[in-house]
Amino acid sequence: MQTGLQTDSFWVGGDQVNTTITRRQTAVPASATLSAWQNHSWSDGVSIDQLSPLDRLIVRTRHSTYEIVATETGSADVLVRGGSFFPEFTPARLAGASLGGSFLKLRCVHIGFAIEFAAGVRAIVTSPVRSISIRSADTTAEVM
Repeated sequence: MQTGLQTDSFWVGGDQVNTTITRRQTAVPASATLSAWQNHSWSDGVSIDQLSPLDRLIVRTRHSTYEIVATETGSADVLVRGGSFFPEFTPARLAGASLGGSFLKLRCVHIGFAIEFAAGVRAIVTSPVRSISIRSADTTAEVM
């Protein structure tokens, strides 16, 4: 973060008053720019659209572990369990992967990005993803 100083003076009731105005300029993270977002390889994640019904993702974030079960191919609708907001399997929409800004990689989970869910009228954002495991419905004995 850079700080710029601007000195100014003005007159108040016949007296000259000097002021110093501090302006903060916040640096934008490189990952928050559109060109960085477009040029990202996107090879370290999973698109929920590509999963078959009952395929399961085991996602570890900085603070929690989530189980995400696909409900139908090509849909963002999932069942999710984990973290403090989902103590049991809960229907939700997996909105996508985010760095907390205005960009969202729709219906995806990527390492280093938070997951954004919509559950009813609530929006839930996880801490950044650390690992993703995929278990296909063929090898999943227990779904819920």
